[in-house]
Amino acid sequence: MFDALSNKLQDVFKNLRGFGKLSESNVADALREVRIALLEADVNYDVAVKFVADVQQKALGTEVTRSVSPGQQVVKVIHDELVALLGGAQAPLNLSGSPTRILMVGLNGSGKTTTTGKLAKLLSSQGRQPLLVACDVYRPAAIEQLKTLGASLNVPVFSLMGEMDVAKIAKQALSFAEVQSRNIVIFDTAGRFQVDEPLMEELVRVKEAVKPQEILLVADSATGQEAANVAKVFDAKIGLTGFILSKLDGDARGGAALSIFSVTKKPVKFVGVGEKLEDLEPFHPDRMASRILGMGDIVSLVEKAQSTVDMEKAAALEKKMKSNDFTLQDFLEQLLAIRQMGPLENLLAMIPGAGNIKNLAGGGEKQLMGIQAIIQSMTVRERKHPEILNGRRRLRIAKGSGTSVTQVNDLLKQFGTMRKMMKNMGSMGKMMARMGGMPGMGAMPPMGKFR
Repeated sequence: MFDALSNKLQDVFKNLRGFGKLSESNVADALREVRIALLEADVNYDVAVKFVADVQQKALGTEVTRSVSPGQQVVKVIHDELVALLGGAQAPLNLSGSPTRILMVGLNGSGKTTTTGKLAKLLSSQGRQPLLVACDVYRPAAIEQLKTLGASLNVPVFSLMGEMDVAKIAKQALSFAEVQSRNIVIFDTAGRFQVDEPLMEELVRVKEAVKPQEILLVADSATGQEAANVAKVFDAKIGLTGFILSKLDGDARGGAALSIFSVTKKPVKFVGVGEKLEDLEPFHPDRMASRILGMGDIVSLVEKAQSTVDMEKAAALEKKMKSNDFTLQDFLEQLLAIRQMGPLENLLAMIPGAGNIKNLAGGGEKQLMGIQAIIQSMTVRERKHPEILNGRRRLRIAKGSGTSVTQVNDLLKQFGTMRKMMKNMGSMGKMMARMGGMPGMGAMPPMGKFR
């Protein structure tokens, strides 16, 4: 989602590297481009203006460490401000109460019912016993959809066919949950194509009836800053506790994620990153900021590895990501290993410097298979020592993989950049520590201690 914004920000940083020191002039020029990039990403205008003003003030008001270039200085300031813009810290669910009551709200088309199922699956995987409650009495298909999701998850669904009093349904669901020993009750409420008073009045009645610990608005990331405007209305009427951004894996511009916290001061708690029921992840502002700035997100990548491969392989993945000896052979092995962890396109964005590799073949899972074909057309020696790849070898590889020499050259160039970034991650982390620290840029936590 943030590809366009990330590319433009990296261009800004590249231009700043040519200056010997920061000045009002070169910082102002750079931040003008940052503001344009944010607005093109559909970020709320007031949010974009304040963000740039805060960055400018801190960039010019901070003493630059001797070993730090102007570009690195601005990266540090922008990273910190992006983290603040996205909410500061990861916000967990409030799971107090017996049972915990979670009210899911949103407009039609936001993915609310599917997200309700995703949340139930996530909580079930943590050893909890959720109950889904069908509170959309206006759209019979919504009740059937929720029942289908519940059956696939082995999670019970409570509904009262023919009953139109949603508050009554919600109350009876709580009694059912007590009898069934369900410790979390998730209410899937009705959506509308636009915010209206009857919808809000109904939600107020349900809120009064069940007194939820969480009221989560499911917002479609593709709606951009309009999602923040909708969020303001919901928050004013019923008092939201947080958000779930759906469809974050799409190709929209990302304005919703970058605007919604600043507009409402309520955190994004989860993001939907795919169509499958397991594609719901906790939202980490520091990790998202690192991805936007092209620094990858190795912590999340290793967490994914922990859940899909054995510990030895996960440890090897972490070691290879930080090693100075990361080769094309290692990269090929990781492409094959992490394919089971989710869409490859999303995973590449977590590897420092690898985000642009997916663009070499035009993007998409099928095109990424072309990258795999290029590497598999090399000998083992060539994969381990790409410096030996002369023109004759590259032509052979292109013919063997069904690609062009240009594509082979581009892959090798991008791989070299990726490996260089990995090599520099440690020194970059030390530099950031001297400048006050950047979350996620230091040493990796020990395996098994992420949870």
